[in-house]
Amino acid sequence: MKIKCIAIDDEPLAVKKIASYIEKIPFLELVAECRSAFEAMSFMKDNSIQLLFIDINMPDLSGMEFVKSLTDKPYVVFTTAYSEYAQEGFQVEAVDYLLKPITFSNFLKAANKVKTLIELKTNKQKETTEATSEHLFVKSEYKLVRIELDEIKYIESQHEYIKIHTINGKPLMTQLSLKTIEEQLPADRFMRVHRSYIVNLKRISVIERNRIVFDGNVFIPISEQYKEKFQKYIDKYFV
Repeated sequence: MKIKCIAIDDEPLAVKKIASYIEKIPFLELVAECRSAFEAMSFMKDNSIQLLFIDINMPDLSGMEFVKSLTDKPYVVFTTAYSEYAQEGFQVEAVDYLLKPITFSNFLKAANKVKTLIELKTNKQKETTEATSEHLFVKSEYKLVRIELDEIKYIESQHEYIKIHTINGKPLMTQLSLKTIEEQLPADRFMRVHRSYIVNLKRISVIERNRIVFDGNVFIPISEQYKEKFQKYIDKYFV
């Protein structure tokens, strides 16, 4: 398992130190070094990240403000010279809070915490989600609920939960990420068209102005990131 992470710090020497530590740990993969929160924000728009090593005191947008602004938060380890932000750091559910100068041993402990959390989450998801070619089971309100794949219209991300909209009954809420449920669904029948939406291709009947229309009044946007892939699917059946 490789955990994709980025190092964010406005001090060149500090970000290089964090990057050097990341490269020493076999289960971490450094995918970017960023000198500001805005640079990280731009990178994360088009790249999937599991872990941020981020300084707090940065110009224009602080590390704390940046983390609070994220709707789909990766794991966070703060790296800072100021201890007074520690309580606030844990309030945003940071995994760890490392005070500079950061030793490699403390950095490794923080990385191992993240690795353990990811392994626990993966195991929990395997226990609560079982997929087959025609149906899946999801945990919702302390129950395991069976959903037929053909009955799913679209799936919507809502922070730490997803909402599964079906042709029958009210939407079903479950504590999974959109990425996790996407991996359980057959790629030839379901497609991600936006960072917040997966659609059942068999249930699409109307497309209007780069939006998929369900039930006449639900509009699913097709974002630029997924537009080309979706267009290839449409072209295959266009007459």
